[in-house]
Amino acid sequence: MNENLFASFIAPTILGLPAAALIILFPPLLIPTSKYLINNRLITTQQWLIKLTSKQMMAMHNTKGRTWSLMLVSLIIFIATTNLLGLLPHSFTPTTQLSMNLAMAIPLWAGAVIMGFRSKIKNALAHFLPQGTPTPLIPMLVIIETISLLIQPMALAVRLTANITAGHLLMHLIGSATLAMSTINLPSTLIIFTILILLTILEIAVALIQAYVFTLLVSLYLHDNT
Repeated sequence: MNENLFASFIAPTILGLPAAALIILFPPLLIPTSKYLINNRLITTQQWLIKLTSKQMMAMHNTKGRTWSLMLVSLIIFIATTNLLGLLPHSFTPTTQLSMNLAMAIPLWAGAVIMGFRSKIKNALAHFLPQGTPTPLIPMLVIIETISLLIQPMALAVRLTANITAGHLLMHLIGSATLAMSTINLPSTLIIFTILILLTILEIAVALIQAYVFTLLVSLYLHDNT
């Protein structure tokens, strides 16, 4: 019970060397691939899910925006598998680190914004000043829109970090309560354990939803700039 509540969020090390890079490279190894002409049911289901997700995200994009489809599909698969692996006991979840989420959000956001300024500079600049704005409000509105644009990658990273971290902390607290109550009151232990199972199912859904939301917002930023 004296365990540090935030111990599971500390980046692991092997012989004093950071192991986060190895953990980040591990999820892609779990994605099955087929070497045969006819795929099995697992590969077929995987391809169907990828095709469905890609079709839904790319439906609103033009030809230039659809060139990002491989990157966005790879992003959602990576975040989803990383979040799900983090639910395993004694595992480390890289997406609980704000630095890693910023490292994903900033380059994607910057790439979309730069593409917008290169291809549609008039439309990109028009976002800073909506039509019909009163003249006295123009300087203030430009500042507000600039801040809202620059804060987008931070919002992406903080949203993913906060949701995954909050779920892990809640599971840790309820699991500790279940262990503590097991020697005191058995009926209460069963009730708390049932809550823990339901919370685990909810966290599996949250892990997948947050991967989809992160990728969808990047897709929306891309759509606004293409």
